[in-house]
Amino acid sequence: MSATATTERPAQATPRKNRRTLGNGLTTRRAVPMVPALVLLLLFMAGPILYSLYLAFTDNAIRGEGAAETSFIGFENFTNAFADDAFWNSVVLTIVFTVVSAVIGQNCLGMLLALLMEKSNRAISFVVTSIVIAAWILPEVVAGYLLYTFFADEGSLNAIITSLGLPPQELLFALPILAVSFANVWRGTAFSMLVYSAALSAIPSDIYESAAIDGAGPVRRFRSVTIPLMRPAIATNLMLITLQTLSVFGLIFIMTGGGPAQRSQTLPLYMYEQAFSYGQLGYGTAVALLLLGIGALASIVYLRLLPEEEKR
Repeated sequence: MSATATTERPAQATPRKNRRTLGNGLTTRRAVPMVPALVLLLLFMAGPILYSLYLAFTDNAIRGEGAAETSFIGFENFTNAFADDAFWNSVVLTIVFTVVSAVIGQNCLGMLLALLMEKSNRAISFVVTSIVIAAWILPEVVAGYLLYTFFADEGSLNAIITSLGLPPQELLFALPILAVSFANVWRGTAFSMLVYSAALSAIPSDIYESAAIDGAGPVRRFRSVTIPLMRPAIATNLMLITLQTLSVFGLIFIMTGGGPAQRSQTLPLYMYEQAFSYGQLGYGTAVALLLLGIGALASIVYLRLLPEEEKR
């Protein structure tokens, strides 16, 4: 019996070794097709990021001294930005534009539309969704021209106001940052609406029925049931629309060009002016990195709103 056991042990060990070798071979074969994708990722994503980091610490320019010979200047671009009143004006306008049009406008209006469509019939839901999404899928340049003609002196808004016997308004000149904020709400609310509609549909109806039996009214159910269960969706939506709004350029550029008198010049427009109108690529890239830092800080704040189980 001992001889038989001795002859069987090597026979059992050999398949284990073969299986181990085969598994390593399969892992290698699966990893090989990922090499071209990794090379493209490094080339087209990591490459521009590293080059931008390099430009931000140089005096690189389209014309002038920086164009003839690029020099490393350390943190000079950043210190110049912090000492520039126009930069801080753009920071304030960027925060106002983001809070008004994204955090308040798109977020709250998207939630309201999602709640209303949940209670409406299919026909009304289809019509509302089609209208809101139609504004969302328009190219930013087209949306900018449409809203410019709406707010212009002889546009649709003043036609409606004067027909009611009221004096015409000049929002593009009097309150340009609010005009472009309204335009961004009009164009971008669809995303928040779709996110919240999906989150509402995932909430079991039994929870609402139990809350109603306990005597909770619509407002109490919304505050105590809907909001807590939608907390991950709310934090995710706020983070995404904030990052998107921070980078809005074409809409504001078409409607106001950052004016009048820089009263709607957000950071993307300030960065464009410095880099391409004045030709200071290094300085413009440094401003872009500061804008990236603002987006990163906002993302950290929103991530802290997520429940602990969603962070794992």
